[in-house]
Amino acid sequence: MGDSKFININYPFMDSRKGYFVDLTETDESAVKADLLHLILTNKGERFYKPDFGTDLLKFIFEPNDSLTLSAIKEDITDTVAKFLPNLQIDQILVERIPDTRKEASVRIEYTITEDVFSTSDFVIIEI
Repeated sequence: MGDSKFININYPFMDSRKGYFVDLTETDESAVKADLLHLILTNKGERFYKPDFGTDLLKFIFEPNDSLTLSAIKEDITDTVAKFLPNLQIDQILVERIPDTRKEASVRIEYTITEDVFSTSDFVIIEI
């Protein structure tokens, strides 16, 4: 399996091409991105022994598609990330309505990973 280092499980879950049970991340940046997606897409109460882990993102699907709901989505993500991923700084969360589709909204999370004097910026987009 070589000299590669593996950090954690990649997102989305898939079989490993290298003979492991699931695909694993190999860089710090991909590990943090996978951790962020795991955190946001886990429903609160879904994880054993950590009932507050995750977000209530999916409950917003049935809420009115208005500015109050969009603001609540931002707050839920911001609070959850601050609690569980302290090395990740959210720079901006953009929540936009998606008209005329089966999806309710698109959530773009722009973030910076800070480790000592180095930092890396990236983003994820989730459609709900």
